[in-house]
Amino acid sequence: MVRRLTAALAMAVIAFGSGAIGSANVLQQPAGRITLLDRFLAPDDQPLVSYRAFRHLTASTRGGRMHASIDAWTTLDPVRGFTFEVTSAEGSGLLQKKVLVAALEAEQMAVQSTTNKTQSALTPANYEFLGIMPLDAHLVKVDVRPRRKHVMLVNGALVIESDSADLIRVEGELSQRPSFWTRRVHVVREYDRVGGVHVPVSMKSTADVLIVGSSSFSMTYRYSEINGKAISQ
Repeated sequence: MVRRLTAALAMAVIAFGSGAIGSANVLQQPAGRITLLDRFLAPDDQPLVSYRAFRHLTASTRGGRMHASIDAWTTLDPVRGFTFEVTSAEGSGLLQKKVLVAALEAEQMAVQSTTNKTQSALTPANYEFLGIMPLDAHLVKVDVRPRRKHVMLVNGALVIESDSADLIRVEGELSQRPSFWTRRVHVVREYDRVGGVHVPVSMKSTADVLIVGSSSFSMTYRYSEINGKAISQ
């Protein structure tokens, strides 16, 4: 049971890349769609290369009757890669080990793998960028559809902050089930600009797993250092 949940949530953790997008003003121009996507795919002026962040992870299954949480310091370093240290843990020991720690281990493997990065990136090679719709004066929604079924690709939408051209949220369902036992996995990942750098700040997912029912996972980030600079809380 927990192994099935682990597969679903581990894929959700590494399912997204990041990117930028242009001003909503270009939507009013005839070639706005092309310009918007070109700017979205352009490299970030300040890419994330290293960080240290405190993370809080939670998981529950069997309708909330089984739950757990852990706190961990996580570090990304150009030389050592992604490392983590669990500082506290509560709840089910099985969920702690098989879901929460397993999610961090899956991220560690994904960071080390060029293939995983390529397969999950928000690029034209992986996605079709479809309807573009302003949500309000500051946000734009871009529908995305994977070009193939894969457990690290999401069928859903991007939400973009039009003035800053920052990706705010990615939401959708994994385009391929991680296992026979998992009917669906819905994922929401949110981003913000911290210390001038575009970074993930939270991630939530729900999985419908046969026999055990609805299961959930969440993870939040609190950064203390980004690209070698201390971040004041």
